[in-house]
Amino acid sequence: MKNPDLYVEILDTTLRDGEQTPGVAFTPKEKLSIAKMLRRLKVDRIEIGSARVSEGEAEGVRKILDWCETHDNPEKLEILGFVDGGRSVEWIRNNGGKVINLLCKGSRNHCEIQLKKTPERHFADIRKEVEKAVGVGLKVNLYLEDWSSGVHDSFDYVLNQINALKHLPVERFMLCDTLGKLNVSGVTSALNLMRSAFPELRCDFHGHNDYNLACANAVAAVECGISGIHCTINGLGERAGNLDLAQFTVAVKDFTSRSVHIVEKELHHGSNMLQALSGKRCAWNTPVVGSDVFTQTCGVHADGDKKGNLYCNKLLPERFVRQRDYALGKLSGKASIDRTLELMGEELLPQELKERVLNEVIRLGDRKKAVTAADLPFIISDIMRTPEAARVRIVDFETISHRSRLPQAHVVLEIDGVQVEGDSSGDGGYDALIKAIRKCLKKFDLTMPRLLDYQVRIPPGGRTDALVETSITWKGADGRNIVTTGVDSDQLVAAVAATEKILNHLIHGKNNG
Repeated sequence: MKNPDLYVEILDTTLRDGEQTPGVAFTPKEKLSIAKMLRRLKVDRIEIGSARVSEGEAEGVRKILDWCETHDNPEKLEILGFVDGGRSVEWIRNNGGKVINLLCKGSRNHCEIQLKKTPERHFADIRKEVEKAVGVGLKVNLYLEDWSSGVHDSFDYVLNQINALKHLPVERFMLCDTLGKLNVSGVTSALNLMRSAFPELRCDFHGHNDYNLACANAVAAVECGISGIHCTINGLGERAGNLDLAQFTVAVKDFTSRSVHIVEKELHHGSNMLQALSGKRCAWNTPVVGSDVFTQTCGVHADGDKKGNLYCNKLLPERFVRQRDYALGKLSGKASIDRTLELMGEELLPQELKERVLNEVIRLGDRKKAVTAADLPFIISDIMRTPEAARVRIVDFETISHRSRLPQAHVVLEIDGVQVEGDSSGDGGYDALIKAIRKCLKKFDLTMPRLLDYQVRIPPGGRTDALVETSITWKGADGRNIVTTGVDSDQLVAAVAATEKILNHLIHGKNNG
């Protein structure tokens, strides 16, 4: 293995291995959009697809390659191919590809049981495939599938394989922990064996996350001198997925002497884009990109942050164009309230009032109510006995849905005692309702905030009459995200309650401005 350079080379395989995630398939247009996003992230190489899969796959590959011809280096785009008598080589060449990642068997079991070939026959077939690829102008990388099992169970097979192939014009040997079965010591041991046997070999590491060890294993590989690491956005991939790009990016930067070219400020955007296109949401606590990973809940932590960032690590939200928030609930303390009020521009409230607000937040938290910053003005108003707690009311509404016509909505909106009515149609009942509300707001010179996300939750095992919690995320005028919630046994009524909260927040903010 070559001496490690400062930078670790990233191959992103979201468009190939990531598309093996159950239920995930990207259209050619989506593939091109993802490829462009990956180049903004400064990913070094992109595996854009698999040979001979479908006409849709071919179209997606061609779109990306055509774009790359005028905007980038096509040799940064790679395509998975197979030992199939030259058919993958021809497919890649005919579709404009420049690099083939040739899939070979990296363990004796895979070779003899799946292919039903002797190792010598398989090695000979690989040699022929490499010669064909190079003969038509392709660069070649070799995937050693199930390499981790091969090193553990049949290292003589791995030794013989690389000795048989290392003199070929192969750019990289890509070492696969296909089943995610290695741990850190296993990675270190296996790579040390490889380095001792083949000190000049240029290798990538391709890890899977079955034991949630993909990131730790990849960092161990880097520390062993590996020059290339394979990732996917959001860890997409079959079973437990592949190595997550965002997690590896920060881990290698913060825990090793090496780095990557990845633009950290684009990671959250890339994650959100893939969540939208794949339909696979990240868990709330996913490092770097999860919805709650920069939210402090405990009052002690908020106090420590206020006094000296005592509960902050290197993963500061500003690295990723995000912000730290302080959740409010029964574990909140005075510092949590102070910090949230400061972010809202309400830090000058009298101390006695802050204490009463804190008591109310704790009381609601005991009832499992998640209090957001958007709830605080109503809590404050209620405590102060002012009418501002409900300056805006959705007095009444009606939606009608038809099988063959667009849904219709009628709404009666009241602001400071003045009622107006609006009607509209929409793509759904709630969409029609929002459009009707927008018409009403125009009469008060108000603009509805932009809706970013809409989630519905019922208790596990809930019946059809169970309470529904609707959480809606809006983009505030100051650029911060605002989450409002509503609870009711009727999903639309719950959504209306959440919408009423953002309208009150809107008018409250306008008056403050």
